[in-house]
Amino acid sequence: MTVTEDRTATEVGTSRRRKEDARLITGRTRWTDNITLPGLLHLAMVRSPAAHATIRAIDTSVAKAAPGVLAVFTGADVKDEQGSLPCAWPITADQLAPQHPAIAVDTVNFAGEIVACIVARSSAEARDAVELVDVDYDDLPVVLDMAVAAEGGDLTHPDLGTNVSATWVFDSAEAGAGTDVDKAIADAEVVIERTYRQQRLIPAFMEPRSMVVDPTGEQTTMWSSTQIPHILRLMLALTCGISESKLRVIAPDVGGGFGGKLQVTPEEVITLVVARRLGKPCKYTETRSESILAGHHGRDQIQKLTLSATKDGTVTGLKVDLLADMGAYLGLVSSGIPILGAFMYNSIYKFPAYRFTCRNVFTNKNWTDAYRGAGRPEATFAIERLMDELAAEIGVDPLEIRERNWIKHEEFPFSTAAGMEYDSGNYEAATAKAKELFGYDALRAEQQERRENGDPVQLGIGVSTFTEMCGLAPSRVLGALSYAAGGWEHASVRMLPSGKVEVITGSSPHGQGHATAWSQIVADRLGIPFDDIEVLHGDTAISTRGLDTYGSRSLVVGGMAVVAAADKVIEKAKPIAAHLLEANPDDLEFAGGKFTVKGTDSSMGIGELAFAVFSAHNMPDGVEPSLDADATYDPANFSFPHGTHLCAVEVDTETGGAKIRNYTCVDDIGKVVNPMIVEGQVHGGLAQGIAQALFEEAVYDDAGTLVTGSFVDYLVPSAADLPTFTTDRNETPATGNALGVKGVGEAGAIASTPAVVNAVVDAVRHLGIKDIEMPCSPHRVWTALQTASSGADTPRDKTMVDDNADPSHNAQVSAGSGAEDFTGQGGLA
Repeated sequence: MTVTEDRTATEVGTSRRRKEDARLITGRTRWTDNITLPGLLHLAMVRSPAAHATIRAIDTSVAKAAPGVLAVFTGADVKDEQGSLPCAWPITADQLAPQHPAIAVDTVNFAGEIVACIVARSSAEARDAVELVDVDYDDLPVVLDMAVAAEGGDLTHPDLGTNVSATWVFDSAEAGAGTDVDKAIADAEVVIERTYRQQRLIPAFMEPRSMVVDPTGEQTTMWSSTQIPHILRLMLALTCGISESKLRVIAPDVGGGFGGKLQVTPEEVITLVVARRLGKPCKYTETRSESILAGHHGRDQIQKLTLSATKDGTVTGLKVDLLADMGAYLGLVSSGIPILGAFMYNSIYKFPAYRFTCRNVFTNKNWTDAYRGAGRPEATFAIERLMDELAAEIGVDPLEIRERNWIKHEEFPFSTAAGMEYDSGNYEAATAKAKELFGYDALRAEQQERRENGDPVQLGIGVSTFTEMCGLAPSRVLGALSYAAGGWEHASVRMLPSGKVEVITGSSPHGQGHATAWSQIVADRLGIPFDDIEVLHGDTAISTRGLDTYGSRSLVVGGMAVVAAADKVIEKAKPIAAHLLEANPDDLEFAGGKFTVKGTDSSMGIGELAFAVFSAHNMPDGVEPSLDADATYDPANFSFPHGTHLCAVEVDTETGGAKIRNYTCVDDIGKVVNPMIVEGQVHGGLAQGIAQALFEEAVYDDAGTLVTGSFVDYLVPSAADLPTFTTDRNETPATGNALGVKGVGEAGAIASTPAVVNAVVDAVRHLGIKDIEMPCSPHRVWTALQTASSGADTPRDKTMVDDNADPSHNAQVSAGSGAEDFTGQGGLA
């Protein structure tokens, strides 16, 4: 049989409005907090105000007597049932991890940790009783500065004997992927050292975390606002000692996640344990303040980088020394997040030598874990800032220094010094298009004019040419990195007797548009009308296998499982169609939803065939009466989308205010299934990346109290704070999957942060400023301007140029303790 590859495709590549939206925007939603059950009880959590303390005593007697309160549980009450929250990614064999009880038993290790749980008839009564629990704490030393913590001193977990959880190293020479980086640096004509701070961020998803547990049936059922229903089911079973077959997890409508719901949370464990203990359904929904305080945070790293190059700007080596703040505990994938970035610091550039060293450090802060991009935004920020620094040192345009060093389109596939194989790309084409749309040359001319005129509002132009590894999946790679699970994804396609189709997907959406995109793929594959396809997901009793949604893996892994299952439907249908058409299977071709005998007008639609299979009145011998198909897809490699992002920022040198005037990006994400959904993903990512550059930062005081505990202090930008984006695409299909797709969910968040910061720094570089720590708030920009005008040094920068190089590039050294080591970097402003 011949299967024509275009399948008379009409859906893939079309901007369709999302199937999900009509229900969502008219309020016909099923958020977890909307779920009510007979006899439902409500939980509230008592949280520690202390960042590090011994629990001397807990008096719950007054709370237990409060109106509506049925029970109060402490850590001691449930210590035999709650287990320890899981870390699924031990990055080294000797990684240190403390026990992580859902309810603290004897010690609290960050402000916001749960010390007791109230059970009441209403949520209001439960929350009122929280104030009635009396906890006696004995304060312990608070560890907050990761740089100091890494070197010793007070310990977050004294029983571990150190604050360093693990040290992970990748060396290109040892891995056979490159040459010796120390030699490259020693022999270099230009060496640039910089230290950058990735501030702590809060995912700030729209829907606070919520969970409902019903233990009254033969199976215990949990509804949770989670990204990972399948992983959650497994981890809860292992943590709480419950048989997987006795636990069902449902992720109903989920209002955003951004990695913040890629977690097995203390609240999920507590709600499960309490519901099973009481034998009654229980619900917990966090407040926004609790979400900010105790939902895991993201980023929080100190990056010390050394780049070596020739005097013409050709890069020769890159060394990264990273400190990553884990907070008080290791979450589900906390320890692996910095490691994901390890393979991206070299980015699109042809570094021959590379070494990455990461130390994961415990502090008395909320733990960090995945946040949109997860390791890759941090890496992209660092290398894109460095490339601007190299351009400034050599004296060439930032785009020119990138072009001198990036992989040319004819050089793909390309093996990098970080051990990755990039399958396809065209950085030249994306950059040329972005440059034209942006009006790059005209803006550079305006910038020069403003500088010459001493304009108080200076113009800066920021560049970010990035790539990322998407489709967190290849199981063998994850195994080599000591990740506990694989990366495959599962899908099923069911042909119903009516000719309609059900698609069951293991990837679980929380805003990505799976129902629409999967319907478009299957519509083209099977020739079934778009509206006749239903996508089911998020319920482990319906979608029994899956590894869920994160790491831009939905389309390039989950979508490809859907493709494989749809193709299996056609293969299963072929002998049946041949039998009914009285033809040889090899004489059939399938296109447009029909099997046709070659050279004739004899045909049968797949919908008609579905009913014939259902009736099973005339089946070929030995063929089962079913067209349903399952597929599990495990890619051999990541996918590598890329793009060029350009940003123009006006900086008021009198106030420090920075305003984005123009933001243009051209992304290459391979083939596009739904351009409208892609636009939404890019816009959302840009908003979050810009937010890191200019607005957001989670801040703790000296006692370990989160002082940005509400949206009054934690500045999430609104639409009014953001510019109009100019977006476009270039298309270089991926070579590793049948659709040629690459992934887009994290692209905007990865590329935009360095583009914006590079623009801010570029606006004031001629005034002696090389860096401004994120977020580039008016106060920080103004302070940098005042410091530069006073002639003070910037302590994190060092540039060395070989004396034998061009004398116009004499050594510029401005070094303090921050250029030499990490100590004290945590407090830089």
